[in-house]
Amino acid sequence: MTGEQVRNYIENELGCEPVHEVDALANAIEDMAIELDHCEFELMELLLHNKPIDAIHTHSYGFHTANGRHIIETIKQKYYEYESAS
Repeated sequence: MTGEQVRNYIENELGCEPVHEVDALANAIEDMAIELDHCEFELMELLLHNKPIDAIHTHSYGFHTANGRHIIETIKQKYYEYESAS
């Protein structure tokens, strides 16, 4: 996943301007995708649009599960690590 893909999703799908470092965000999502062996795009949608991922049980009755919260928090931690390194 590239920063440009993240930027395009935020601008075109969400109708917003990115406020975070898109390259750091792409790297964090990619790391989590490798760790979970799951689709980067779905993880990006979970993080940015709160879209549930049934295959890894991120939501229950419309709320984040413990697993969903863990995934989001881990991506955030990775993002801050990449952001501070740049």
